[in-house]
Amino acid sequence: MKAYSVFKKDWQSELRTRYAINALAMFILVTISVILFSIGDEPISNYLTGGLLWVVIFFSAMSGLSRVFVSEEERGTTLTLQLIAAPSTVFFGKLIFNLILVFLMVIAITFLYAILFDNFIIENLGLFLVSLFLGSAGIAISSTLIAAIIAKANTKGTLYPVLSFPILLPLILTLLELTKFSMDGESFAFGWTYLAILVSYDVVMLTAGFLLFDFIWKE
Repeated sequence: MKAYSVFKKDWQSELRTRYAINALAMFILVTISVILFSIGDEPISNYLTGGLLWVVIFFSAMSGLSRVFVSEEERGTTLTLQLIAAPSTVFFGKLIFNLILVFLMVIAITFLYAILFDNFIIENLGLFLVSLFLGSAGIAISSTLIAAIIAKANTKGTLYPVLSFPILLPLILTLLELTKFSMDGESFAFGWTYLAILVSYDVVMLTAGFLLFDFIWKE
């Protein structure tokens, strides 16, 4: 319940400023537009279209998810939050906020892709949706932890994608394979190993975030 209060505070603040939402929306529109203009009338393979989907999702996440802790530093409310809430409460409250943002972002990008790219054809929709859900959760969990680490740094904008890339790379590569399987119409059994990797990644990152956040938050 306390974590929900932290989420509610951040969500109400975001609805007033709309910084992260506007940043995500503009980045999504600009990136997809650039891809469309670059491709032109040239034919591209289905697999390349699926790969570009996760490229857009990754860089869109980098443009807005760091705000969850950076905004606290900019407003000078970090110390107040440290005094009134336990570290685990703050972590899960911020995580819920980032989960909502990531799910909204992924839904918007996937919807635009389905409309604008004729080659983006998913044969096994169930496998794709499960991959999308687990991948979005992994991105949100990792991004929340990284945002807490870089919140006090002077070069937040540069440091965030630099730290995120090696941590999210295994997740993105796994999602690329699952997207390929979904486009080929492969069964859940065929992609079970990669789904297990996604679940393991999410569990490991969530556990690491819960255990390490106390040290990160108080430094």
